[in-house]
Amino acid sequence: MRHALTIGAMALALSGCMALDDVRAPPPIPAKLIAAMAKNGSKPESPVLIRIFKQESELEVWKQNKQGQYALLKSYPMCRWSGKLGPKMKSGDRQAPEGFYHVSAGMLNPKSQYFLSFNLGYPNRLESALGYTGEALMVHGACSSSGCYAMTDQGVGEIYAVVQRALAGGQGTFQVQAYPFRMTAENMAKHRGDPNFDFWKNIKQGYDIFEATKRQPKVAVCGRRYVFNTDFADGEPSDPLAACPPAISTPDAGLVARLQSEDAKLADLMANQTSAPINAYVDGGMHPSFRTLLEKNGAEKLAAKISGTKYPISRPEAALADPYAGL
Repeated sequence: MRHALTIGAMALALSGCMALDDVRAPPPIPAKLIAAMAKNGSKPESPVLIRIFKQESELEVWKQNKQGQYALLKSYPMCRWSGKLGPKMKSGDRQAPEGFYHVSAGMLNPKSQYFLSFNLGYPNRLESALGYTGEALMVHGACSSSGCYAMTDQGVGEIYAVVQRALAGGQGTFQVQAYPFRMTAENMAKHRGDPNFDFWKNIKQGYDIFEATKRQPKVAVCGRRYVFNTDFADGEPSDPLAACPPAISTPDAGLVARLQSEDAKLADLMANQTSAPINAYVDGGMHPSFRTLLEKNGAEKLAAKISGTKYPISRPEAALADPYAGL
C-alpha cells in the first residue's frame, strides 16, 4: 500500500505541481490591500476575479465594487511559468493552461509544498471534452514551474488571503482568465502566424467583454469553443463538442458595437502587416524584475529571496533567455 501511494504521488508531481505538506494558517489580508479595496468601493468579502498574462508574466487581482463592476486591486509580477504561449493539451508537456477557470473553496490548498496554492481546475469542461489531459495545475509560491504559475511566497500569500476571504464571504467560485498575452488587437496581429491564433481569437472575446464592461463574462462551452454572455433556450449546453443551440438572449447593442470595432481594428492590422515575429522557444517566462535579480545574484540567492520553501528555480537558463523580448 505504501509503495502504491508513493507511485501515485510521483505521478501527480509529474503531471502538474504536486501540493502536500504541513497545514499552514491562512494569512491575513494586508492593511494596504484593505485600504485599496475601500478606495475602489469594495470590501474583503466582495467577489474577486483573477487575470493571468503569460508573455508579460503578470497576475492581476480584481475586486467587485458596489456597482457590480470590477476594479483592479493589485498586479503581481510572476516569478516563473513553464511551457510556451498556447493552451495546455497533455500531461507532461510543461504547458501552463490558457482559458477560463472557476475556483471554489475546496480548490484552495494550505498544504502546498510551494507555500500556499490554489488549483485552477484544469482540465475544464471544454478541455476535458477535447481530450486534453493533466492535473494539479496551480497558482503557488516559490519560483518553480512544471505547468503552474509560480509567484513569490509573499505574493501568493496575499492572493490566497484575498480569494479565501471572498469565497468565505459567499462567492461560490471565482473566475480565473488565463491568457498568452494582453489580448489587444496589436498583440494579436503580431502573433497572426501562430497555430493557436483561432483559439486566441475565441478567448479574446471574453477578454474584450471584460475590458469593455469591467463585469465578469458569463462562460458557456459549445461548438468546441467558449461562448460568452449568452443564454440558451434549454439552459446551458451539455455537450461542449456539439453545435451551439439557438440563443435566446438579446446582446447589448453598445457592447456589440465596441466588440465589432475591436474586430475591425484587428482585421485592419492583419491586412497591413507583412510579417509576424518569430521568437525562439526556450521554456516559459519570468517577469523582468526577477530576471534582473537572477542575472545579478544567481538562481540560489533568488530562490532564497522569494520563498522560504527552499525550492530551486526551474530551468534558470531558459528564464534568462527571455524569448519574448521585444514583443
